[in-house]
Amino acid sequence: MGKKKEPSLKERISGLRLPKGDETFGVIKKNNGNGHMIVVCKDGNVRTCRIPGRLRKRVWMRENDVVIIEPWQVESDEKGDIVYRYTQTQIGWMKRAGIWNG
Repeated sequence: MGKKKEPSLKERISGLRLPKGDETFGVIKKNNGNGHMIVVCKDGNVRTCRIPGRLRKRVWMRENDVVIIEPWQVESDEKGDIVYRYTQTQIGWMKRAGIWNG
């Protein structure tokens, strides 16, 4: 039997969830408890973000995790929701592709 072909970096990146619309990358700096985190966003703002119920029990968030943030309509420079968390493998792919330089 033949070996499975390893997907290329371009194929891996095409399958990744990337920010769209108002969303932006961020890094969790502090856990405030009760599903709230302090996140430093790539657009230069520091936001208090909450983990929505659909992610709260499924995905564990820790300090220094790279996430996608969706700012709120009101107080968009101060608050937002965490939409997605990247794994360490995905962060490695993004660094090699030049998408993330954190």
